[in-house]
Amino acid sequence: MDAGTPSMILTAALMHGLGMHTGAWMAREGDAGDHLTPGLYKDIARTAEAGKLHAIFLAEQMTNQEVGTERPCGALDTVTVLSLMAGITDRIGLVGTASTTYNQPYDLARRFATLDHLSQGRVGWNSIATPNPTVIEMFGGGSHPDHAERYARADEFIDVVLKLWDSWEEGALVGDKEAGVFADPDRVHEINHVGEYFSVKGPMPFARSPQGGPVIFQAGSSDRGRDQAAKYADVVFTAQHVLEDAVAFRDDMRRRAAEYGRHPDSIKILPDMSVVLGATEKDAQERKQLMDEVFGVTANIKKLSKRVGLPVEVLKLDEKFPAHLRGPDAEFTGSIGFRRSIVSLAVKEDLTVRELIGSYGGGHHQVVGTAEQVADQMQERLLAGAADGFTLMVDMLPSGVHDAVEMLVPELQRRGLFHTDYEHDTLRESLGLPAPALVPAG
Repeated sequence: MDAGTPSMILTAALMHGLGMHTGAWMAREGDAGDHLTPGLYKDIARTAEAGKLHAIFLAEQMTNQEVGTERPCGALDTVTVLSLMAGITDRIGLVGTASTTYNQPYDLARRFATLDHLSQGRVGWNSIATPNPTVIEMFGGGSHPDHAERYARADEFIDVVLKLWDSWEEGALVGDKEAGVFADPDRVHEINHVGEYFSVKGPMPFARSPQGGPVIFQAGSSDRGRDQAAKYADVVFTAQHVLEDAVAFRDDMRRRAAEYGRHPDSIKILPDMSVVLGATEKDAQERKQLMDEVFGVTANIKKLSKRVGLPVEVLKLDEKFPAHLRGPDAEFTGSIGFRRSIVSLAVKEDLTVRELIGSYGGGHHQVVGTAEQVADQMQERLLAGAADGFTLMVDMLPSGVHDAVEMLVPELQRRGLFHTDYEHDTLRESLGLPAPALVPAG
């Protein structure tokens, strides 16, 4: 690459079972149950690694309560699916979502560290404080914790997980057969954590992984979510439609990280980009139109209603988006980051509801066009300081991954914006992140 030209990080997100677009399952070729088969995930993993993508990101919906039987959702167990992918790949990173609201830290730490070992240091954990209130019904019922409590629990949860991953120091596994010393007990520590939400003795039952511990990903965009990410996260996903908002978000996250004593470059910002590719712009538009049409206008309005917290009846297709009718973010139970980004887009571009539905990408910055047009948008944002790379929200699986690898990746490489091969073995090194500092055990 040319000196001074930033090299982007590129990951691909697998959403909603068969694609980011909620009409993908009807528009694509293949069986509607393909998201339950190993072949789909093997194809995606091999294709993404052939394209030298830094990582595959697997979202997780713990229940199907929001969609019911209307469409497939990404409700398979994250670690299990990533384990399948790990077994057939060698270099690509494997990132999975797991909730801090509906898991226990010891169990989660053990599962992700196991996968990190078996993949030889290629795993990331996307920490999420689950906003969906229906999940509580699967875990004994009661009251779903509010935003403040979810994040308080998440702070403590992440603290415990990091302590567990560090409970074996580097080099604690000795393996001296002649002396009969398997591990140095002075370098293996109980964590003896007692807090408001958890009591965990530790240590982990095995040594730390090749990269020191899975890479921490996070996607909270509320003020509380940003603060947590600045303290703990290595990589931050974010939904940002407007360029100025994206620049401001990255600047804010780097500033917050510095306030926690971290180097600003130790946190990578990967805005989501919902990409619909075609050999020509007409091809891309027709692909998008097909998915929109099979999903239907009524369903699109319902989805927008959930994203922004406005009743369906006030969303009139050919009238301006009624941003003034929305309540405060503090009273909204969905993703605040999605909501703010969508409303900002609607207001800045003065969109009708119909126009907004066609352009908001389900909550993510949307680009429909050729590889050159998508690369133009990426290059503009990269050079403006709005991103360290991007998370491709793949519209339809597996064809969207093939399109990205066969069309977009070569164009980015031609411009010197993306690497041509993997240069490191672990995900942490591949992302340009420093080795994790040991967290004190006590």
